[in-house]
Amino acid sequence: MTRPAHARLLAHTAVALLLLAVTLVATAAATVQQADALLTWRASLAATAALSSWNNATPVSLCSSWRGVACDASGRVTSLTLRGLGLTGTLDTLDAAALPALAALDLNDNKLGGPIPVSLSRLRSLATLDLGSNNFNGSIPPQLGDLSGLVDLRLYNNSLAGDIPHQLTRLPRITHLDLGSNFLTNHKDYHRFSPMPTVTFLSLYLNYLDGSFPEFILQSGNITYLDLSQNTLSEPIPDSLPENLPNLMYLNLSINAFSGRIPASLSKLGKLQDLRVGGNNLTGGIPEFLGSMSQLRVLVLYGNQLGGSIPPVLGRLKMLQHLDVKIAGLVSTIPPELGNLDNVNFIDLSMNQLSGGLPPELAGMRQMCEFGISSNKLAGQIPPALFTSWLELISFQVQNNSFSGKIPPEIGKATKLIILFLFSNNLVGHIPAELGELVRLNQLDLSVNSLTGSIPSSLGNLTQLTRLALFFNRLTGVIPTEIGSMTALQVLDVNTNSLEGELPATITSLRNLQYLALFDNNFNGTIPPDLGKGLSLTDASFANNSFSGELPQRLCDGFALQNFTVNHNNFSGRLPSCLKNCTRLFRMRLEGGNQFTGDISKVFGVHPNLDYLDVSGNQLTGNLSSDWSQCTNLTLLNMNGNRISGNIDAAFCELISLRSLDLSNNQFTGELPSCWWKLKSMWLMDLSNNGFSGELPISTSLGLELQSLRVANNSFLGVFPSVIETCRSLAILDLGNNMFFGDIPSWVGTNVPLLIILSLPSNNFSGVVPPELSQLSNLLVLDLSSNSFSGEILMVMPNHNCSLKSSHLELSQLSYLQVLDLSSNSFSGEILTAMPNHNCSLESFHLAGNGFVGAFPPFLQSCNSLATLDIGNNRFVGGIPTWIGSQLPLLNILRLRSNNFTGDIPPELSRLSQLQLLDMAKNSLTGSLPVAFGNLKSMRHNLPPLVQPSRIFHLERVNISWKGREQTFWNGIGLITGSIPERIGSLELLEFLDLSSNDLSGGIPPSISNLLSLGMLNLSNNHLWGRIPTGSQLQTLTDPSIYGNNLGLCGFPLSVCEPALGEGTEDHSKVGDLGLCYSVILGIVSGFWLWFGALLFLQQWRFSFLDFVDSLGIKIAAVRR
Repeated sequence: MTRPAHARLLAHTAVALLLLAVTLVATAAATVQQADALLTWRASLAATAALSSWNNATPVSLCSSWRGVACDASGRVTSLTLRGLGLTGTLDTLDAAALPALAALDLNDNKLGGPIPVSLSRLRSLATLDLGSNNFNGSIPPQLGDLSGLVDLRLYNNSLAGDIPHQLTRLPRITHLDLGSNFLTNHKDYHRFSPMPTVTFLSLYLNYLDGSFPEFILQSGNITYLDLSQNTLSEPIPDSLPENLPNLMYLNLSINAFSGRIPASLSKLGKLQDLRVGGNNLTGGIPEFLGSMSQLRVLVLYGNQLGGSIPPVLGRLKMLQHLDVKIAGLVSTIPPELGNLDNVNFIDLSMNQLSGGLPPELAGMRQMCEFGISSNKLAGQIPPALFTSWLELISFQVQNNSFSGKIPPEIGKATKLIILFLFSNNLVGHIPAELGELVRLNQLDLSVNSLTGSIPSSLGNLTQLTRLALFFNRLTGVIPTEIGSMTALQVLDVNTNSLEGELPATITSLRNLQYLALFDNNFNGTIPPDLGKGLSLTDASFANNSFSGELPQRLCDGFALQNFTVNHNNFSGRLPSCLKNCTRLFRMRLEGGNQFTGDISKVFGVHPNLDYLDVSGNQLTGNLSSDWSQCTNLTLLNMNGNRISGNIDAAFCELISLRSLDLSNNQFTGELPSCWWKLKSMWLMDLSNNGFSGELPISTSLGLELQSLRVANNSFLGVFPSVIETCRSLAILDLGNNMFFGDIPSWVGTNVPLLIILSLPSNNFSGVVPPELSQLSNLLVLDLSSNSFSGEILMVMPNHNCSLKSSHLELSQLSYLQVLDLSSNSFSGEILTAMPNHNCSLESFHLAGNGFVGAFPPFLQSCNSLATLDIGNNRFVGGIPTWIGSQLPLLNILRLRSNNFTGDIPPELSRLSQLQLLDMAKNSLTGSLPVAFGNLKSMRHNLPPLVQPSRIFHLERVNISWKGREQTFWNGIGLITGSIPERIGSLELLEFLDLSSNDLSGGIPPSISNLLSLGMLNLSNNHLWGRIPTGSQLQTLTDPSIYGNNLGLCGFPLSVCEPALGEGTEDHSKVGDLGLCYSVILGIVSGFWLWFGALLFLQQWRFSFLDFVDSLGIKIAAVRR
């Protein structure tokens, strides 16, 4: 080789080596630059443990050992795939310029957020960008439209907002575009959007797109997958859809506002396999043409108002796998032809108006997995063949229909069942034991049927069952001990049956139990003491049974209890102390028959979610602590009938959500806190029967929502409470038995217009009743008794309503008034009336204990609903009005005692067939007791049981609740003069008999011993004589004073009667009658022989006697002629 040639070769080699060196240096520099960019971005992320391999930044390690990084042959990063690594942060620090060869960026399913950086548009080599399922927000950068090589863009399931950039439609190579599940909107129109001829997959679901079907989509003719569901697109589905998008295989337009009919042109989509148009406003029925689309695999039409019937031609869709036509307004039977769908595995026809029965032909759908026809009108029996043919069945839901007959035992053949819902039908018979063969069952609901018999022990085999609902049936027997084997059970609900006996101890083995409902059964005995131990029970209801003993002390071990009801049982003892730590407690009921004891402050603590608490009728003690102020969501608090004491803390005023408060019948004392009326949401407040004192607090609120206020039987004092003036919705006001005084303010009648009950008895109110009370047009009860009101009363009925008026008070407008009690006041004068009432509502009328005079007027004679009339202890005069007996047919209490009534007792009173109390004592009545009083049948026949008196006014008067009304009542009779009727014993249910201080004479009738209900008897101060009758009930009346001042009486409980007057059963009257009889006989015999002897032996006497007889015969003959 020549020297020049050799020199040239060396020169070329040097250049090549130099270029190689430069390349290696550049590559190394690029590697460092890429690595630095990635490491800088990693440093900005919060969760980087998954990227721990990103270290030792060499060309080899970067491309071979860095997780998710791929390079080309020259070491340039071409792919970054970090899917599902939990990365948290943003893309702000990612230097896109350092990754010029990046073709695929996949960050799907992380926790990345912030805006999508505009810098990503510098990745000119990018073909795939997947940022789906992250937390990106802001708008989509329009610059992404500059990525001309982009084929696959996925931004779904983020929080992106704003308009969709029209620039994205100009990506020349895009085939897959998914922007679904964001907050994207569309332009007012799509005129700037371009057709996308390369797109095959387009998803814009779950955004805020509206308007008509987008035109640019109709111009993108290669789309095979189109999802526009869950937007607000409207107007009809375009008829041109098949012509413009002939390659569609998947079409989802569900949950929009499309209207009109399903276009018949859709039948031309020969490749369509999945059609979903549910949740729109489509009408016109299920079109017949769908039966010709034999390639369909999924048909979803739910949530439209299609109406009409199910076309039998749907049975031709041999490839159909999924059919959903629920909530579609179908009025149809189920066509048997659907049984030809031998590939279908899902059918949901629920919530329509399907009728008829289940065709047995449906057994032909042998691939059936999930079958739902709930909430229809289907009837008949459930075909057993379904369960022997549907061997793949996992869900069978036919609830809310009218299926009848028995549950087919063949159901045990469907051994893959996971969900079985048969509730709310008319199924009868026993629960088949074969259900125990469904060992995969997770949920079983047979509730609201008419199932009978016992719970089969075979259910213990269902060890995977989490929910068992058998409530509202007629099941009997006990809960089987095998229940303890169902260890996965979370919900056990058997309420409202006739189950009985004690709970099995094995129930404590249910270690996953969260919801236990046993209420409304006949369970008894104690609850297993370990129930709840180690559990996190959220709901436990034992209400309306006969459980007794103490509650399990670890029932709320997990402090998760939210709803706890044990009302109407016989529990006693202390409550579980763990209740105090159940901070999520929402509803709790302990009332009705229980006798829980203990300090309430040791059981209840801070319960911010508590809404309803009723502990009434127990024996709880203690004070209300300041912790109650943190129960800020409490709406009902009922502590009635306990022994809770102490003052009410001012912190109680923080219960601003409280609507119903009942603290009555306790031992509270002291004054109410001045902040009391911060409870301005209160509807009902009952503080009665305590020891509260002082004045009711003044309210600074402009208006309270109070509808019922009861503070009776305390020691409140002061003038009429001014706070009531702000309660314009008040309907019930009871201030009785306190120490209020002064006048009733006139604003009661004007500012509290909705009052229906105004009860002010037993206070110190005085003065004239304000005339404004006549404006209370809804008033049903007005009780002003036992005060010091005065003035006269004028009863007038100018509007034909039963109303009452005085010189100060006009009640003529109170047409609904049912109870009026003005007794025990100082009213006086005559009662004057203008006319009788013709539309009276009065049921109870009390004027007793006043100073009324004159004759009792006839203003009540048309009050035919009147049940109680008490005008005793006045100075009424004249006769007892006869209209009381003839015009008041429902009267059961009539009290006229201690007046100046005169004359005879009107026999018309015997017409009062409902009468149970009659008291006319201490008047000036004369004559005898009418014999017809024996017809007072309501004193003979059984009547509804009476409730214990709730308030005793005085000896002769009690206030009880009877037939839903509070009435003055005492089962008794007080009569007057003459003799006691022999038939007095026919009043078999008589409980009270007062005939004292009259002019009764004669003996006590023996029939009085038939009064087996007699509890009070007073016959003192009369002229009775003879032996006191004996009887089982009379022997219990041991007080001698009840017969006092009757000098002729003897026998128990008075002195023993003289033996000479008879030791047997005869009384004084019978002995006297016998003596008289003997004397008459002796006189007759003696007289006969005296006269007969004289006539026989003395001739002069004999002639005179015969002459008298002859003259008498002549006179008789003359009279006859």
